Amino acid sequence: MLKFKEVKNFLLNFGPQHPAAHGVLRLILETDGEVIKKADSHIGLLHRGTEKLLENKIYTQGLPYFDRLDYVSMMAQELTFSMSIEKVLGITIPKRAMYLRVVFLELTRILNHLLALTTHALDVGAMTPFLWAFEEREKLMEFYERVSGARLHANFIRPGGLAWDCNSSLLYDIFNWLNNFESHIFELENVLIHNRIFKQRLVNIGVMPAFKAFNWGYTGVMLRSTGIKWDLRKTGFLNNLYKDFLAKIPIGLRGDCYDRFLMRIQEMYESCFIIRNALETLPEGNIMSTNSKIIVPPRRNMRMDMEALIHHFKLCSEGYDIFKGQSYFALEAPKGEFGVFLATSNSNKPYRCYIRAPGFFHLQSLDEMSYSHMLADLVTIIGTQDIVFGEVDR
Repeated sequence: MLKFKEVKNFLLNFGPQHPAAHGVLRLILETDGEVIKKADSHIGLLHRGTEKLLENKIYTQGLPYFDRLDYVSMMAQELTFSMSIEKVLGITIPKRAMYLRVVFLELTRILNHLLALTTHALDVGAMTPFLWAFEEREKLMEFYERVSGARLHANFIRPGGLAWDCNSSLLYDIFNWLNNFESHIFELENVLIHNRIFKQRLVNIGVMPAFKAFNWGYTGVMLRSTGIKWDLRKTGFLNNLYKDFLAKIPIGLRGDCYDRFLMRIQEMYESCFIIRNALETLPEGNIMSTNSKIIVPPRRNMRMDMEALIHHFKLCSEGYDIFKGQSYFALEAPKGEFGVFLATSNSNKPYRCYIRAPGFFHLQSLDEMSYSHMLADLVTIIGTQDIVFGEVDR
């Protein structure tokens, strides 16, 4: 009598200890040999309850928590939270502060893309670009440190403006760095863009059609790689911030990993163009709004004015009340649309603070992106999503 053997797919754990799993991603893979049939994401290993913690902190105390979400795009998240508060309160920002915010937002975008591109290249076998880019990232980290005193958690952008002004020597050094950096992007591009092995690992891998990307909630490079021209710097909340800086929006054709690589390269060129424009036209003036009931007064005022000292003490200990209401503000962060929803309740703490992290939306489609791909292609797909788990797990 014939006996039939039941054939089952392998169940394989990928991560969280695997270096290509970006720290704390655990995937349970169902594979037929080396072909992936299902990828079940298990997240939450880094969960710190940030949104719940923010409900128990005054608004000024909540700001440093945003540095620790996507810890590669720190100032982008500070800016989102600050502008969401400014939107609720109707605070007007001085033009100099707006220009400096643009400069450091675009420096943060370059900082993010350098890490994303080169760790992705490292995942698929190219080591040299990683070493080159980290030399440039070190220079950017130095700019962060010179402007805020910290390499990562800057706490530089505040509701109402900036913590303090930038000195001319720092701005001059940033401008000089730009002139050299574009040649380094070209070197990075030249090593990878026509590399036969690199293209074999990326072209037609992780393809996502435009209508599916839209339904999954894709934003940023992940959405634009499918051919949809959507960038919040041009079409969203930041229209007034970027209206003085004309820049192109690079879009893809196939929606595959190679398109995303090319677009991140092009976005670094565009960021250099925007920073140069902002520095060349940087206006003089204040870097903080003048509403002293909400904005922490400058230190020089506290030395001379007792009322300014009292305001500083009250703002740092009690904060300020925000009337009952709801608002949502989003920013074109390096990874996509980073948004903050605030529900306020006539108190000095948010009633509810919900964070829209782009990486979370991209990760949910990993099963579909990796279906019927080889096991080695999964590493390429995870790398091209540019996931940082500080914002995914929150």
